[in-house]
Amino acid sequence: MDKTTKNIFFLGKGGVGKSTSSALTALHLAESGKKIQLVSLDPAHNQSDIFENKFAEKAIKITDNLTVREVEIDVWVKKYLSDIQFQVKRSYSYLTAFNLENYLDIIKYSPGIEEYALLMAYRSIRQKAKDVDYIIFDMPPTALTLKFLTLPHLSLLWLDNLMALRNKIIEKRQIITKVKLGKKEIETDKIRNKLNQQIKEYKEVKAIFEDTEKTYLNLVLNTDKLSFSESELIVNNLSKFNISIKNIFLNKYHDNFDTTVIQEKYKQCGFQIFPGSEQPLLGVPVLRRYLHNLPSFIEL
Repeated sequence: MDKTTKNIFFLGKGGVGKSTSSALTALHLAESGKKIQLVSLDPAHNQSDIFENKFAEKAIKITDNLTVREVEIDVWVKKYLSDIQFQVKRSYSYLTAFNLENYLDIIKYSPGIEEYALLMAYRSIRQKAKDVDYIIFDMPPTALTLKFLTLPHLSLLWLDNLMALRNKIIEKRQIITKVKLGKKEIETDKIRNKLNQQIKEYKEVKAIFEDTEKTYLNLVLNTDKLSFSESELIVNNLSKFNISIKNIFLNKYHDNFDTTVIQEKYKQCGFQIFPGSEQPLLGVPVLRRYLHNLPSFIEL
């Protein structure tokens, strides 16, 4: 991914309008001349309804500057499991006599598989979207989103401990294979090499998630108390991992609601209001008319 490409994540309680908010933002930025890829990571995949188009893993062009794709979690879970099986078999080839493959099927029942699969999909999307200014992510429900965003940090804690353990094993048992290349002696250990590779990858993603110049987290909420409560939960949980909310999107706003409390609470954030619409926001022409009638749009 080009260094100038930015990530925009839309997160919030189910039903607050993350999909609509991300679609409006994607179209707005595309209309302003930016190259946008809108990606649905939400299993509900509302973008197909909003744009009245059938989306899949391959990005589909909607306007000159906007493409949309939907990530199928099950597909990426299978890819992730396949990758694990390949790595385990390669690192522990000497155990094939013990029918190791019979035990690898158990991995698919392990907790956290969906989060790792989504992260795998995210990295693939970043790498392929080289000519894009913004990648906008329509995120899944809160629990999965929080696990996804904090996964690099937590994974690094595990990997650091695994690396320390691996180093102790190597030191105790002297199992490193030494290969001579001319006068140089190179130490090789497949497991430690893989751990180093994973540590590097997770550090890169963690740095991007924490970089407020590269990643914008937009929190979508409505005017009800349940929405407020879950929004506070999201902000508090992410702050523990040095991840901050960039903008607040107040969706389905009505004139008799006082925004003072929200703006004061999130005064460090940008603020965007999307008024309620009598007409369903479906189809590019309707979305364009809605954007045209907005008094302003937050600068991203």
